[in-house]
Amino acid sequence: MLSSINTYKNTLKRYSFFLPISFLLLPTIAIAQQSPDPIAEAASVQNNLNIIWTVIAACLVFFMQAGFTLVETGLTRAKNAVNIIMKNVMDISAGGIAFFLVGFGLMFGTNPSGWIGTDGFALTQLGEQSEVWGYVFFFFQAVFAATAATIVSGAVAERTAFSGYLLFSIIITAFVYPVFGSWAWGSLFNGSGWLENLGFIDFAGSTVVHSIGGWAALAGALIVGPRMGKYKDGKPQAIQGHSLPLAALGIFILWLGWFGFNAGSTTTGDGSVAKIIVNTFLAGGAGALAAMTMSWVRKGKPDGAMTMNGVLAGLVGITAGCADLNPAGALAAGLCAGIILYMSSGFLERFVDDAVGAVSVHGVCGAWGTIAVALFHPNGLDLALLGVQSLGVLVAFAWTFPLCYGLFSLINVFIPLRVNGELEEAGLDLHEHDAQAYPEFSFVKQTTS
Repeated sequence: MLSSINTYKNTLKRYSFFLPISFLLLPTIAIAQQSPDPIAEAASVQNNLNIIWTVIAACLVFFMQAGFTLVETGLTRAKNAVNIIMKNVMDISAGGIAFFLVGFGLMFGTNPSGWIGTDGFALTQLGEQSEVWGYVFFFFQAVFAATAATIVSGAVAERTAFSGYLLFSIIITAFVYPVFGSWAWGSLFNGSGWLENLGFIDFAGSTVVHSIGGWAALAGALIVGPRMGKYKDGKPQAIQGHSLPLAALGIFILWLGWFGFNAGSTTTGDGSVAKIIVNTFLAGGAGALAAMTMSWVRKGKPDGAMTMNGVLAGLVGITAGCADLNPAGALAAGLCAGIILYMSSGFLERFVDDAVGAVSVHGVCGAWGTIAVALFHPNGLDLALLGVQSLGVLVAFAWTFPLCYGLFSLINVFIPLRVNGELEEAGLDLHEHDAQAYPEFSFVKQTTS
């Protein structure tokens, strides 16, 4: 008995240094015994990933404003560069605030009728959606709204008064774009839309964003009228931009941003983005190849500006079907978009002075991309879907063009949109902003004359 007690004491003495450690491990052991539900844990991780992915994609789309600025500046003359920069800055600034105050609610608020949202203005009354996701979703959609407004900027460049354009930019982001957007995308948040309920497919906005912007641009260009020297004896004359390198840099920035534009529209950080990114990449390249080939065959030389716009045409052409088409369909949609761009640009130039080709790139190719979803669908040609897609294209034009034509006409009554010939000749930078983008070059020109 005594020997047993001594053995026990010796054992305690030998392992006594483990006792403090064991007490420290007790909380860990208790936590381990209460491990969280793995399904709930996985859902939480996925939710956070969705938020981060959507924010990153939104930042890429935000950066597209730099791309649009460079493209528009490069394809127009140096004397109007500051004016174009100012318009693009205001599209995202004033337009973003207008979308915050009014547009987001109209587009994604509670919408039992399927026509227009009724709450969510200034991000109030977000309903069942969490506040965090509401903020993230707003930011993603706000940069889309700014894209639609910016499309108009390029078409009316070099002869439009800044104040009149600014007013229109606010109206399109607050009302014109959101109302149609509610018809097609309302259910993405708290609303619903009669057009999407019919089965209309426009995954990332060939029609919702690009055609709306393109048809608004067409209305603006018609109201403002052509630039001085654009037509001679009724025939369109080329007005060269001052920097194709700037435009090319803008094209690459837009192409990069488009991966966020299309793949980010999943708002889900998972493998679904893979095919969308590949389709976006292929369609942009196919559009460039087709536009370059058309210019080469028709004019004997591969045209640089047309090729660059071909990239944008292909990207616009795949935006609606980027999640539904397979890579072969994306190539077909992009190639056709490049051809349509070339043909529509030549036709429209006869009666519309579009300084950067925005109507063809965004309006016409946006309509094409929406219809291409039905034509190149992996399940084969779907006539019912083709009818719905065509209806969406027609509704977008019927809503946007007459309304924007009337808005531009009304604005023109109170704020003359067209600067006079002498001011246009001098350049909008000096007249509208008392600044020059390249003052050194202007100084050299004055002193050597």
